[in-house]
Amino acid sequence: MSTKHSFWVVFGVVLLFPLVLLAQSSYRFGALPSVNLNVKLKNDWSTNFKIESRQQFQEGNFGAEKASGYSYVLTDYSAIVAKKTGLNSKLSGGYLLRFRDNQMVHRLIQQYTITQRLPSLRLAHRVVTDQTLSPKEKTEFRLRYRLATEIPLNGQSADVNELYLKLSNEYLNSLQDAVYDLEVRLVPLLGFTASESQRVEMGLNYRLNSFVSGSPSHSFWLSINWYIVI
Repeated sequence: MSTKHSFWVVFGVVLLFPLVLLAQSSYRFGALPSVNLNVKLKNDWSTNFKIESRQQFQEGNFGAEKASGYSYVLTDYSAIVAKKTGLNSKLSGGYLLRFRDNQMVHRLIQQYTITQRLPSLRLAHRVVTDQTLSPKEKTEFRLRYRLATEIPLNGQSADVNELYLKLSNEYLNSLQDAVYDLEVRLVPLLGFTASESQRVEMGLNYRLNSFVSGSPSHSFWLSINWYIVI
């Protein structure tokens, strides 16, 4: 079996896995719009500024009436500085400021990204560690791994005025106050290259958590991303 076919098989299995956990579990549905500004600097340095808001439209339990309607959840402001360390690798660090429940949450971020170029597929591996500090909670330590690929729908690359498909699968390990949890994320997105410096993506950001130590929780976010490069 080729590498490309193997990726699709694994992605399909992971996509179907949450279906066995629907019974007696909760769900949330909402929107997750974001704006990303990427600035290229000298000597292989770059920065990324991101604003992301989370709006919840509905919350409840599967098989029961909905528990609540619309509510504002949070807004994130982040800045990441990256340095290219090799032909296909990059080391990054940054800071995130979150406004949630009338309080500010701080997060320190460290990440390493490497791109694997295959004959018919390009895979991006990303490992992230972060520490979240909140005035009302214990510090949360997380370790994340994400596998992503971008598939042009016309030709070999997503040129201007062309569509592409972006798929990612992430595993997020969390440790807070000696309590461990695992979150699985699946994000299929349809993207459009509007110009040499702008892209727009839209799709589903699905998250499954709390299935290790409690009742599974499912989150379905409509992801809308706008990328700008200057």
